[in-house]
Amino acid sequence: MSQESTHNHSENCIFCKIIAGQISSKKVFEDEDLFAFHDINPAAPVHFLIVPKRHFANLMNTSSADGELLGRMLTIAPRLAQEQGCRPGDSGGFRVVINNGVDGGQEVYHLHMHVMGGPRPWNKN
Repeated sequence: MSQESTHNHSENCIFCKIIAGQISSKKVFEDEDLFAFHDINPAAPVHFLIVPKRHFANLMNTSSADGELLGRMLTIAPRLAQEQGCRPGDSGGFRVVINNGVDGGQEVYHLHMHVMGGPRPWNKN
């Protein structure tokens, strides 16, 4: 990802402020392109978000040129989920959700992926 796109932030976006360190969070992971942090209102014993540092309002604002970044979000999720306490294998696992737009239940308009897991029962919504 280019340096220019890495630093594409929205001034009024809470996730951009978290990425910039202006709002505190419980960080799970950070590299040049991605930031992961615990959800402040967890729906499962393990619940964190993976967000690109580049601001996209939602998944509909990405293109095929963003495929590598989107793929990295998905491929890093299993490792982070296990590091955060999700059990590996068929008897364990985790859930990945990307809410997109109003009808999709999106509340914060910065593309983010929820990773949820841990021992059941937990909220399935």
